[in-house]
Amino acid sequence: MSQQIREIMTKSPQCVQPDTVVTDIAGTMRDQDVGAVLVTNDGRLLGVVTDRDLVTRFLADGGDPGTTTAQAVASSADYTLAPDDHVSRAVDIMRDQAVRRLPVVEDGRPVGIVSIGDLAIERDERSALADISAAPANK
Repeated sequence: MSQQIREIMTKSPQCVQPDTVVTDIAGTMRDQDVGAVLVTNDGRLLGVVTDRDLVTRFLADGGDPGTTTAQAVASSADYTLAPDDHVSRAVDIMRDQAVRRLPVVEDGRPVGIVSIGDLAIERDERSALADISAAPANK
């Protein structure tokens, strides 16, 4: 069983600038088949925009997709991992903070992302969540 985050993280996460509009964020998520993008400025992590953020902070508030920006809908990046952290740290943070994805940073710069699905595959590859997470995308 893997012990370090670097062994299960998705490398080279999708990143957007703080002024990227929701239409472009949603397009990136669709085109790259991801449920989250990292908001960065000068390569530094500022926040995370998830598919859930788009629903709860954008659609629910009636935002304009052509003017609402990543900065306006992003969740904070208060919780991060380092590539050398143990997988159990990710489990603890996700459980304690009720988050489903965690950015992986080195020197303040994003190098990966870990999802609850990644952990499910790692911890119990026969679980329903692992099966769903490993399945090809619906297009």
